[in-house]
Amino acid sequence: MVEPQQEQVWLEIGRIVAPQGVRGAMRVYPNSDFPERFLEPGQRWLRRKGDLHPDLVELVSGRDLPGKGLYVIELEGIRTREAAESLRDAVLLVPEGDRLPLESGEFHVQDLLGLEVFHHQTGQRLGVTVDVFSAGNDLLQVQLDEALLPQKQENVKSKGGKKRQKPPSPPTVFIPFVEAIVPVVDLEQQRLEIDPPMGLLDIIN
Repeated sequence: MVEPQQEQVWLEIGRIVAPQGVRGAMRVYPNSDFPERFLEPGQRWLRRKGDLHPDLVELVSGRDLPGKGLYVIELEGIRTREAAESLRDAVLLVPEGDRLPLESGEFHVQDLLGLEVFHHQTGQRLGVTVDVFSAGNDLLQVQLDEALLPQKQENVKSKGGKKRQKPPSPPTVFIPFVEAIVPVVDLEQQRLEIDPPMGLLDIIN
């Protein structure tokens, strides 16, 4: 009996956001704190927008774009602006087994997604992490639990012209990912705790 092969798990390290110049270079928004992912030549994987599976590509060169929070990379075989434009919104990947070692207090972005978020002082569940953004200090995007919100209704028109009431979608808030505000990250329990400063969660009051 042949056991089925496990599907490869990928880590997203960046997203192509635009061409750079006319010779096939492209701008990448990083989803990794490891510059070598974009600076050191070698094999990477690329999943084009709408595709289910990635293709193997060769990173020829890369450089930092000062002050922009972006990298400029060149991939083998991509030599025109049009070819680079065709890769807009494609994501760069590495196999999960290719994780680089972390320092104390560092985390892979993928590991922070989907964590339950609790108030550090009260233990109340607040929501779940849905994204991480780099903006000076990293920001955790947290979708708040619907039960925490004021029960307002939205008017929605149906095809017959009648109005019906629809609850609003749970909003998200951005939490600075610094130890003073996020003192506990427990990947084993799939949770983190926040100690929000005054005003950060006014939306639920």
